[in-house]
Amino acid sequence: MQVIGIIPARYASTRLPGKPLKEIAGQPMIQHVYQQAVAADSLAQVIVATDDQRIYQAVEDFGGQVEMTSKDHQTGTDRLAEVAQNLEAEIIVNIQGDEPLLNPEMIDQAVEPLLEDSTIQMGTLKHKIIDQQEIDSPHIVKVVTDQDDFALYFSRTAIPYPRQETGLDYYKHIGLYVYRRDFLLSYTEMEQTPLEEQESLEQLRVLENGYRIKVVETEYEAIGVDTLEDLERVREIVDSEQLTVDS
Repeated sequence: MQVIGIIPARYASTRLPGKPLKEIAGQPMIQHVYQQAVAADSLAQVIVATDDQRIYQAVEDFGGQVEMTSKDHQTGTDRLAEVAQNLEAEIIVNIQGDEPLLNPEMIDQAVEPLLEDSTIQMGTLKHKIIDQQEIDSPHIVKVVTDQDDFALYFSRTAIPYPRQETGLDYYKHIGLYVYRRDFLLSYTEMEQTPLEEQESLEQLRVLENGYRIKVVETEYEAIGVDTLEDLERVREIVDSEQLTVDS
């Protein structure tokens, strides 16, 4: 069963224009993401999907595989689907292009349930939150699951609501998605749904249409780069890791 990873990458980020090409330890961010993705055991191939010639050229320069896509896509999922419709792989992994510290094992963890159970159409990851500020932050998406680890809901608010102290853990949603190819193509044809628009969370469209999302807990943290401050934080982490290796 062939599994292919696709990294949607656009230049026109609102908060950090040119984000995929921002330099980290002498390499563009998209190269760091690509190198982490190709290290995943489950992936037979990794493709960058972009609408910008500068990103296309950067990926070609470091020897990566890249495809040009339409500039009209509203979401990274739509860009993903454009590339996926020309592939024969049964499983497609949507890898965020702004997570240069992605651990390759996270990809393998998210893919595993779809390899083991043919009825699962979509999967993703969660990570336990230990910082109260993250629980309260609308920038951190939370997820709650049923007893079989299928998503019940995703929200920018604290879920479950802390009405009383019960010792329940809170989980951050990590935006790495795994789809069966046919489901991905049908999903992108669905109309946007009310909860999706209210929360500005694309994955709610799946739940509102009656489909299930398998959620795997991972011990690994994901650090996305949305702002210049995020970029500087990642640069510091990478630099410190290199110093440790060199010493």
